[in-house]
Amino acid sequence: MNNVKFQVLTYLDKAGIVLNEEEKETIEITDFGLENLYEEGLQLVVYINNERYCAKELIMLPNQTCPEHRHPRRSNYQDGKQETFRCRFGIVYLYIEGNEESQISVEPPAKHAEYYTARKEIILYPGDQYTIPADTNHWFKAGPKGAVISEFSSNSDDSSDIFTNSHIVR
Repeated sequence: MNNVKFQVLTYLDKAGIVLNEEEKETIEITDFGLENLYEEGLQLVVYINNERYCAKELIMLPNQTCPEHRHPRRSNYQDGKQETFRCRFGIVYLYIEGNEESQISVEPPAKHAEYYTARKEIILYPGDQYTIPADTNHWFKAGPKGAVISEFSSNSDDSSDIFTNSHIVR
């Protein structure tokens, strides 16, 4: 994991993002319980997450995919998470449900391809951003140089996320 953490810090540096020592210590590295980090995984730095809003960095290794999931309504009084992704470094291939493309630029990991159903493609380059509506299936994949994405969202509650692949542990 030290190698992954070093890569994360390198990508953040390329994006011009500086972390303090506490943030460096709290970098989260997840393989979603799939034991396939370099293909399906995500690295995160959470700056703040309270009942109103959340800000974090999502750092992706080259060609790494974050599995398809959605942020559903949590109760009668709380909508699911709405999030805005802003690409800071690399290329991000974002797929959401909706008007599916017949051809997409990248393919999901072959091992779990059946769990990737969203096919409306949005490509983000540095400086581009896109807002994903709440309760929308989505997945995303880094380009060949990796990627750094700033996420700005309503409150983040990982336990309420629904992954298309029921084998995922978060």
